[in-house]
Amino acid sequence: MIGGLLATLAGSAWACTVLRYGVTASSILLFLLSLRRSGERAGRLVERIEAMEKANDVQRRMLEAAARRPRDHHDLAERLRDASF
Repeated sequence: MIGGLLATLAGSAWACTVLRYGVTASSILLFLLSLRRSGERAGRLVERIEAMEKANDVQRRMLEAAARRPRDHHDLAERLRDASF
């Protein structure tokens, strides 16, 4: 009974047209959802890269400051006398 009904429905021109438009609309919808998801993923990657760049910049400045620090207490005393801080 159900098989005969499905065969009749699939064989009619009206049902084939509706099915064709339905498949086209659903494929367009899935494509748009996929684009949205990849856009969100790209946005998260951009945020992660910006955070890494900020952290690397802070670390670079810390290393540069550590390179300029006095090596021992004699160098520190000399810098304090010269006021070269």
